[in-house]
Amino acid sequence: MTRMTPSEAFVETLAAHGVTHVFGIVGSAYMDALDLFEPAGIRFISVAHEQGAAHMADGYSRVSNRHGVCVGQNGPGITNMVTAIAAAYWAHSPVVIVTPEAGTMGIGLGGFQETEQMPIFSKITKYQAHVTGPARLAELTSRAFDVALSERGPVQINIPRDFFYGDIDVEIPKPRRVLHGAGNPQSLDEAAQALAAAKFPVIVAGGGVVMGGGVDEAKALAEHLSAPVVTSYLHNDAFPASHALACGPLGYHGSKAAMRVIAQADVVLALGTRLGPFGTLPQYGIDYWPKDAKIIQVDTDHRMLGLVKQIAVGVNGDAKAAATEILRRMQTLNRPIAAHANKADRMAEVKKQKTAWEKERFDQEGNGATPIVPRRALIELERAMPKDAMVSTDIGNVCAVSNGYLNFEKPLSFFAPMSFGNCGYSFPAMIGAKVAAPDRPAVSYVGDGAWGMSLLESMTCVRENIPVTAVVFNNGQWGAEKKNQIDYYADRFVGTNLDNPSFAGIARAMGAEGVTIENPDQIGDALREATSSGRHTVIELMLNQELGEPFRRDALKKPVRMLDKYKDYTVA
Repeated sequence: MTRMTPSEAFVETLAAHGVTHVFGIVGSAYMDALDLFEPAGIRFISVAHEQGAAHMADGYSRVSNRHGVCVGQNGPGITNMVTAIAAAYWAHSPVVIVTPEAGTMGIGLGGFQETEQMPIFSKITKYQAHVTGPARLAELTSRAFDVALSERGPVQINIPRDFFYGDIDVEIPKPRRVLHGAGNPQSLDEAAQALAAAKFPVIVAGGGVVMGGGVDEAKALAEHLSAPVVTSYLHNDAFPASHALACGPLGYHGSKAAMRVIAQADVVLALGTRLGPFGTLPQYGIDYWPKDAKIIQVDTDHRMLGLVKQIAVGVNGDAKAAATEILRRMQTLNRPIAAHANKADRMAEVKKQKTAWEKERFDQEGNGATPIVPRRALIELERAMPKDAMVSTDIGNVCAVSNGYLNFEKPLSFFAPMSFGNCGYSFPAMIGAKVAAPDRPAVSYVGDGAWGMSLLESMTCVRENIPVTAVVFNNGQWGAEKKNQIDYYADRFVGTNLDNPSFAGIARAMGAEGVTIENPDQIGDALREATSSGRHTVIELMLNQELGEPFRRDALKKPVRMLDKYKDYTVA
């Protein structure tokens, strides 16, 4: 036990868990602890908005596979982070949100910047620690950090602001790391037997493969089976794109090759994925999910097993360890592997579907029209993308189409708002990722609507010298929703047209580099120059208003109007 102040105990606990960066906006509620960050080796990154701070913590945690930490002033500073913490929850990101609270003697009196901060985060965190006294500050902080990694999700540490002061006797807890095993031996045996009997096995590589460092193990299992591999929605980095068995991503604007291949599967190994509904819905008019296939699902969270899709075998285990054990079992089975007998036919089908999809992907290759056609822009960006680049995408129509144009060779390279689908995610998340991996090129794809929500963090990049490249798709519209108005509401555009300023000009006014690109032939050079410049750069691409498939065809219906004054607002 050592005598110290609660602020010292808090900061020492952060240091014990390897925290080197904290994102936030300065506030009086935690200023006593903030004063100790620098001597403890913790860099405080001051942001423009607290939602950005939490997204940065998310991006930081996803590329580093460590904690991302954010903090703000009690009350409004904390409520500003709700959206970003919800996004981190659905991305399984180990974000730690520190929420200083109104002082204990003022709680319940309706004082300045007071609100109940625990209920707000109760459904979007894996664990909440409310500090009940200064002597428990280190204990509860350490426990929250432990849970964030063991359960893969955000946690909250709620600290009444007066608990940072005084003096206490405390021992700083050591971090505890929980390692997940491969799963129950019986379920692993059943998985191996089912895969051995499969004539057309397909592996779905999900986020658990990336988080668990299991790409090589998934690859070894796929090669043993000669099983095609598709990646789950927005996890394009879960399997190397250049591999002969790689077919691309499922889900919204994903790979038609992946969809047409998995449609033929008799056994599907869902490796480290919850098989979320938005990532398995029909796309491009293709109802691709195989109705009669046996599904083997591997997940560290037993509550995810069979939640979305009915499964034949559930393995409650780590994706990397489970892949290793399933492969080991298959290699020692006293029976032939059925998929070996028709390997040539299956590989020919994979090649056929990939070739057809590649041809379709590049059907705009020679289109030099201006304003720029979105798919031509995505082709040029794909070709110029630096090796080892990290890419984040926002929500929106052009960003969604980019799902079919983003290929990665290594994990921890692709970041998106996942199933929470909030605007304003991409840019701040990539800022956090760049802080965690400063030697890797960092590129953010953002639509003009979402850019309006996040462009203020350009000030953060300039002030903190964080050289992120933001590619802004300027097409003057909220494209995802406008597509719905085209398809369902007879081109009645309410709230979807945008009259934008010069985003490149705004960037330059903030002290960043800003370039406006109106010719598709200039895109590649602009991206290469920006990512090698060492400066924050905004590349504004002037696009036409062409739109891809809508977001929610499954959730919309042609309108029916009953009142006479609305009859003209019916779509045949």
